This record gives sequence, structure tokens and C-alpha cells, in this order.
Amino acid sequence: MSQQAAGRRYLRAFVSGFFVAVPVTVTVLDRFAYVARVEGASMQPFLNPDGVSECDVVLLNRWSVRNFQVQRGDIVSIV
Repeated sequence: MSQQAAGRRYLRAFVSGFFVAVPVTVTVLDRFAYVARVEGASMQPFLNPDGVSECDVVLLNRWSVRNFQVQRGDIVSIV
């Protein structure tokens, strides 16, 4: 009986954590920043300087764009 109660407690904690974590993660990725991959030679020499088949991973800052804080020399990504 105690194993079933402990199992239910862990399941309930997981589900409640899941329902909190998913909306928070979606909001952060939608409003503030997200991780993207850069492949190919389109951004050489700044990204992927060797030109090999590997990709670079970048953090795209959505907050600066929403506040129009883009400056000269910034890399802008358009999807």
C-alpha cells in the first residue's frame, strides 16, 4: 500500500511540475531568447569559420529586437 501511495505522489509531483515547466519554457523561448543552429557558409567568417560540415549554436535575443535596441555590428536573424 505504501509503494502505491509513494508512486502516486511521485506521479502527481511530476505532472504538476510538467504543467508548470512547459508554459514557462514556451514563454521564455517566445519572448526572451531561443537557441538556434547556424549551418553552412552564409555567416562566415563570424560563424562556422572553418567551413566544415559542423554547425554553430547561437542564442538569439528576442528582447533587444522588441525594444528596437539593434546596433551596428549586430547579427540579425530573419525567419
